Amino acid sequence: MREILYGRQPVRETLRAGRRQVFKLLVARGIRPTGIVGEVLSLADRSHIPVQTVEPQNLDKLGNQANHQGLAVEVSGYPYVDFPSLLTAAQTAKEPPFLLILDHLQDPQNLGSLLRTAEATGVHGVVIPSRRAVGVTPAVVRASAGAAEHVRVAQVTNLVQAMQFLKAKGIWLIGLEATPDAVLYTHADLTIPLGLVIGSEGSGLARLVRATCDWLIRLPMYGQVGSLNAATAGAIALYEVRRQRGSKNPLDSDQG
Repeated sequence: MREILYGRQPVRETLRAGRRQVFKLLVARGIRPTGIVGEVLSLADRSHIPVQTVEPQNLDKLGNQANHQGLAVEVSGYPYVDFPSLLTAAQTAKEPPFLLILDHLQDPQNLGSLLRTAEATGVHGVVIPSRRAVGVTPAVVRASAGAAEHVRVAQVTNLVQAMQFLKAKGIWLIGLEATPDAVLYTHADLTIPLGLVIGSEGSGLARLVRATCDWLIRLPMYGQVGSLNAATAGAIALYEVRRQRGSKNPLDSDQG
């Protein structure tokens, strides 16, 4: 399956990541080869990627009138990874596993934003369901500003079974949910091997997903609104994990 990715940041990050087969780079006629555009052209030349100059209106059609910024690239489908390999990534980095588990998100903007934050905070991998949830589409790559190309994402057929597999491997599952029994997010120990579980828009965590979590954390709400959207709440929690872990590898202290 081939896809068209569009926008300067997504195109650049796709070429930088080098995880997809790239068939051709499409450049709008008249665009100046400076800044990110110049970098993209250099990356394409280095990788011997064919470059095709097209009229801007042709890119308008390919991107469904989205703001393509004069660049698009024709590539193979998104490179999902095997679910168990997410733990291998943490072992290779010699860090306690730090995973993000998404419970049936529907909005490409939310998924893209969370993948961007996951990449920025050093998440080792992201788990999403393969059914009844948005996958990593070109719109999601665009929403992530291309960060999705650097993130290891695994699709699973049964999210609860995947969570149980992680628990058997010593991963603590922490659900983000605004319930009375949830611990304030800054009061939880997030330096342990963990999977942060974020619920879908509107309905939050599904019943079985919530029951499979080891405990729940919540964000404090001081205004009239009772909750934040999934991407915003998830970003705050992800950065709290990174803040608690710091830049130093927590495993170093165990090595004498």
